[in-house]
Amino acid sequence: MTEGAGGADTAGAGAAGSVIRVLIADDQLLVRRGLVLMLGPEPSVEVVGEAADGAQAVELAQRLRPDVIIMDIRMPVLDGIAATEQLTRQVPDCRVLALSTFDMDEHVVAALRAGACGFLPKDISPEELVTALHVVHTGEAVVAPRLLTRLISSYVTVPQRPATPAAGTGPTGVPDGLTPREREVWRLIAAGLDNTGIAAEMFVSPSTVKNHITALFAKLQVRDRAQAVIAAYEAGLVRAGERE
Repeated sequence: MTEGAGGADTAGAGAAGSVIRVLIADDQLLVRRGLVLMLGPEPSVEVVGEAADGAQAVELAQRLRPDVIIMDIRMPVLDGIAATEQLTRQVPDCRVLALSTFDMDEHVVAALRAGACGFLPKDISPEELVTALHVVHTGEAVVAPRLLTRLISSYVTVPQRPATPAAGTGPTGVPDGLTPREREVWRLIAAGLDNTGIAAEMFVSPSTVKNHITALFAKLQVRDRAQAVIAAYEAGLVRAGERE
């Protein structure tokens, strides 16, 4: 286990909001050091620690309280998916940004289900990585909407619906209690539209879209767009190939 410069002594750094405190979790030392070098020149980011497996990542996150963890998916002892699931429960204020060697990887969907805010390929540029960290830090999903849609439509399987819908859901598995506007916003999110695109499609303002999304996420009990898209496919609201 390796702590970054300053270690636990920097636990309060960046609390004012100017610096994003980052923990890097990857079993390959060269990858970890490469990420440290990529982020080193960026004044808005501070690497506070490094972990060689998921268990170490969870332990360090509990102690150092980073803002964002860059999490490799495939690691020994505890993989990135299981580590993300633990962190979502134990350190909910910490955002997880998953790493994958392949853009289209079924394990990424599992990481998003577990609570990751998105994922990046390991060959990402330094500029893209810094931008992604800022996006994730604000609570948004960093996966490009249409890439996310293609990924989930490839790997999320819509379950067979019982003849009698479960309590609290409509006939297609869509939760009861959604307004028509919220349902349409959900469908458009799953189709890959950002807030501006949704506003144009529905002839409303972006601020109105944000209000609908806040209410929608609360009713779906999801925390970001990535999980909302997964929920839309699992509920049968949209299916693979729609609006492509």
